[in-house]
Amino acid sequence: MKSPSPPLHHLSQRSDLLLATEIVTEGARVLDIGCEHGELLHLLKREKKVDGRGLELSQEGVNACVASGLSVIQGDADTDLLSYPDDAFDYVILTQTIQATRRPKHVVEELLRIGKHAIISFPNFAHWRVRASLLISGKMPMTPSLSLTWHETPNIHLCSIRDFVDLCEDLGARIDRAYSWSRDETPKPTDPKSRVANLMAEHAMFVLS
Repeated sequence: MKSPSPPLHHLSQRSDLLLATEIVTEGARVLDIGCEHGELLHLLKREKKVDGRGLELSQEGVNACVASGLSVIQGDADTDLLSYPDDAFDYVILTQTIQATRRPKHVVEELLRIGKHAIISFPNFAHWRVRASLLISGKMPMTPSLSLTWHETPNIHLCSIRDFVDLCEDLGARIDRAYSWSRDETPKPTDPKSRVANLMAEHAMFVLS
């Protein structure tokens, strides 16, 4: 007799990956951009039986994914999404990566072009700890979600929830759902224009179409 699958929280500790897995529909065509070692793709294949593909910048990440049987190629979100045709995927997912891209507006445009839905998560730079750290220390903040110094971090376009909402409006993107959360919290649906969420949340995830 086949043993039951463990619950999602036993398979990953990252709230954004668990939430993305819940959002994606059964059997969907998925592209995970910046998939690292393939944790989300493994979750999606196991839990939702998706047709999953990945795009990863690091050769180490690509090698790890391919070695574990995932369909992942090396590529850069800033330049290589142009090679995908329109509406090639049901979901295009970008978790904790948009702030490290050189052209985030262009990247979001491409996500919406090649996917029916785009799922994007990012750290909220307007969180109160970030504001307080900058105010008190006068230096670039370091928090649990932004843990590297300014000269070591790959983040080059940090934004707040309000900034991201403005970008969506500028692109004419529809916000289907938005979620926010902080450490040790379960992501909860949120009003993307909420000032409280922009102040209190460390992370956000948007589902766009």
